[in-house]
Amino acid sequence: MGEQQIFQPLTKEDKVTVVIYRIGIVLSAIIISIAAYMLFSASQRALDLFQDQDSTSLSTKINILLFALYISVGMSVFFIHLYVSKFKKGLIKLYFVSIACLIILFAVGRGNVLGVLINKPYGPMLLIPLSLCLGFITAKEAFCFKLMEGYLLAMIMPFYLLLLSAGGMTIKGASYGLILIAAMLLFFTLRKVSMPIHYDIGDKSAYT
Repeated sequence: MGEQQIFQPLTKEDKVTVVIYRIGIVLSAIIISIAAYMLFSASQRALDLFQDQDSTSLSTKINILLFALYISVGMSVFFIHLYVSKFKKGLIKLYFVSIACLIILFAVGRGNVLGVLINKPYGPMLLIPLSLCLGFITAKEAFCFKLMEGYLLAMIMPFYLLLLSAGGMTIKGASYGLILIAAMLLFFTLRKVSMPIHYDIGDKSAYT
């Protein structure tokens, strides 16, 4: 983890786990970018999110994207390579907390997550555990490989959700904020996936 030299030969399992981890990052960036585009389009059309027929379609799409995002982040969480096993166990526990928050979102909104995120002050806060999972991943890459935008993402994503919860942004402002996050995440992802696979493994004798 975080080493640029090859310490031991890579096994097939090493390669597969790194590929899955990176696919999770790529998918997360794509999903957030799609969500940003959809939110921006809705804000530009001044869409009534609760009365317009298109709002139902948007809500369904957001639900699907959210499920997909949880899966993609989970791929990276479960297949991340960390020298200290306690960190990975803690990250997995945080991911399970995020799943519990997702269940609450769907239960409160009766399937309409978008309505909860917009109408309830605590709605966006229920996504903070997931943002912390993704932020841990980007911060880990920043620490190991100097992808400094990873640190910024780790701070901006939960702060963005806190601002939403506090009512500090309009729908249009929220769309601009999500576009910024998506752009940074895409840049981060492009830099990450170009790295050799062995960078993610490092010295296998150092894992605890």
